Formats: sequence, C-alpha cells, structure tokens
Amino acid sequence: MCFHSKLSKSAQELQNRFKAKIENEALFTPTIYNGFQFPTTPVITNKQPDKIQFYSWGLIPFWAKDDSIKKNTLNARIETIHEKPSFRNSVNNRCLILADGFYEWQWLDDKGKQKQKYELTLPNNELFAFAGLYSEWINKSTGEIINTYTVLTTAANDLMSKIHNTKKRMPVIVEIDNEQNWLSGQELIMQNDRLRAKEI
Repeated sequence: MCFHSKLSKSAQELQNRFKAKIENEALFTPTIYNGFQFPTTPVITNKQPDKIQFYSWGLIPFWAKDDSIKKNTLNARIETIHEKPSFRNSVNNRCLILADGFYEWQWLDDKGKQKQKYELTLPNNELFAFAGLYSEWINKSTGEIINTYTVLTTAANDLMSKIHNTKKRMPVIVEIDNEQNWLSGQELIMQNDRLRAKEI
C-alpha cells in the first residue's frame, strides 16, 4: 500500500520536470506526506495537463453524503477500480501524483510488533509520478467543491515483496514516457524495476 510519501524538490524543479505550471505556488511546501492526515499535495489531472494543482489525498466520490469515506480511499487496487463503488465513477478521471519517494515498513515478526522503516526512491532521488484517480465532491453543508484523489496500487515486485511482506502491494509508478498516455486514457506502463530501498 502507500500511505506515506515525500516531495523534497523545489517548485521550479517540479515545473521543469513535468512541463506544467504550478497553479498556486503559495500552497507548495516540500515535505513528507502522511495520507492519514489527508494532506493537499501536487497533482496533474487529465482535465488540465499543463497545470500542477493541489488536491486532497483520500478520494471522496461525488455521491458521498459526507467526507468520512476518505479514510478508506487513500489507495485503490488497480485490479478492482472498475468494480468498487468508491472508484468506478472516477476511472476516467486520471491524474499523476507528484513525488520523489515513499515509505514502507517491513514486519520483522508475525504480528508486526517490530518493524523496519524503508525509504523507496528512484536513482538520484529523481521526481516521478504515482498513477491516481480523482474526484470532485460538493460539501452539501457549505457548497464548497473539494478535489480529492487516490493512489493506485498493484502487486509488489520482488523488492517490494520483501519490504511490504504482509500484503505485498506497492504504488503504481508511471514510466516518464507514459505519463501523458496515462492521462489521455491509454494503456498503463508501470515503472517497477528502478526502485531503490534504504533503511531509515
């Protein structure tokens, strides 16, 4: 799964790498994100692929009565997004979630009482994008429009199977040459073989 990510690059580095303009630079601060705090993070959507916008982690489908569902929609299994009510209305709402690392904990015993934390990055700590889906939800009480997203996950590769050794899942990382194809609805090519792990 993927519940903790990091973004340590500058706004200019983000714009140069993804060839997109940050919509509101005042909202951007390099940091470590904890999904369970439902942070607002930089994304690029298929609706506006030339802009870097800020959406909240934890997808709220348009039909939700309130936002409590978001604690269960931080991730979406790519194999079942067309079936799950939370995601099936958003399968054509594709986005790239910008990052340069994420974190996972390896269980060192059967019950997970002892864990080893790992940081996962690409070589040279380069920027990359998780594949995601987004949704626009209207708060019925206030009328406010809330933009949210979920990170897609897939079966773990060899490296991640050793680290995420309970559920054996990992976030979907999109190949750089395939990012625009993903946004435009084409087949997804995942980048799984260049990850590097570091104990921290």
